[in-house]
Amino acid sequence: MEGEPTLRLRIFNLNCWAIRYLSKRRQERVRLIGDKLRQEGFDLVLLQEVWSEQDYSELKVKLAGCYPFSHYFRSGVIGSGLCVFSRFPILDTLLYQYSLNGYPYMLQHGDWFCGKSVGLVVMKISGIIFNVYVTHLHAEYCRDKDAYLPHRLVQAWELAQFIRHTSKAADVVLLGGDLNMHPEDVGIRLLRGWTGLRDAFAEATRFEGCKNGCTLVPDNCFTDKSEMLSFPLGIRIDYILYKAISSFTVKCEELKTTTGPAPGMAIPFSDHEAVMATLHIQRQGQPAGATLGTADLALADVVTEARTEVGLGLRAAQRQRYSWGRMAVLALLLLLLQAAAALATLAGLGAEQPFPKLSFCLLAFLSIAILVLATGLHIFHTMEVKILHGTEDQMWMALRALQERPSEG
Repeated sequence: MEGEPTLRLRIFNLNCWAIRYLSKRRQERVRLIGDKLRQEGFDLVLLQEVWSEQDYSELKVKLAGCYPFSHYFRSGVIGSGLCVFSRFPILDTLLYQYSLNGYPYMLQHGDWFCGKSVGLVVMKISGIIFNVYVTHLHAEYCRDKDAYLPHRLVQAWELAQFIRHTSKAADVVLLGGDLNMHPEDVGIRLLRGWTGLRDAFAEATRFEGCKNGCTLVPDNCFTDKSEMLSFPLGIRIDYILYKAISSFTVKCEELKTTTGPAPGMAIPFSDHEAVMATLHIQRQGQPAGATLGTADLALADVVTEARTEVGLGLRAAQRQRYSWGRMAVLALLLLLLQAAAALATLAGLGAEQPFPKLSFCLLAFLSIAILVLATGLHIFHTMEVKILHGTEDQMWMALRALQERPSEG
């Protein structure tokens, strides 16, 4: 209604690229981020890749005066990297760790060791209940041969389901994070279609920043230029998404991104550009209702596309499970043959030991190592198969519900 007051909310979202011992000039950049947040006075700050709890603690102390409420989400071997700073009290928190997140043997990528998750904080601002989500999905690494696409789609599906099932009591839903997906990718279309979330960049009345809202740009001195050859302007993979559930409207008045070096400095805040949105929330006359936000038939096509990709990942995981299972069986057979030869020698059935003792022991240790490794990876890929199969089943049920819905009217 026209007479209702408007709540103005300023949000800051950034992947900080603060990996201890690995990220260049990490401590200096974390201090710059803290200075920026203290000077600007945002209402809500959503950060990713704050892997060091020490960095979080230093930010918390530095920002205590302007952001008295904060939360750090802990998960995985080295953490989730997710944290939230707020001017308003945080009433409740919840963390969901994604069931798939890469492969333990892909050490050069390291995503498996991170507890990639979605964090939820619940806040009440001017009588409005906000569910605020912050997340970081699996990186892409190679767009042409994206081995992690099925895992990222599972994460996008679990994120969408988590938001749908935890936001029913909220008035407004906000999601910020590094989604590692281009705006046209099936994962982001699935997430937006299934939740009804709106893209702040697409909805903004005013925009200022990198062309096309890109948040990973070749001009950034910390960006790997070889990975950006196909994208001379950069890519947009960091988002602020929102929607109103009950009798409220949400509009994005302004969206900004940072553009390179921090003010007065020679380096940027991160290898990503920050996203800053100004939202206006106002009560309306009639409840908006919880809608999917896209036409059911169009959404059905997106779910079908996503399910196809998950199915391809499922079959690849089944092949990996079979290969490592066969390797484990062969290693076990070799170990049994060695044991039989050793027993035969001890029993005096053989004239002499067929191999030198050192070679025999090394071969035995090698067989045991292969057996343990292959068994572990067979178990891992068995779990991967079950999760992919389960996600495929969930998508099939969602697809059936979407296809049946028009006939009910």
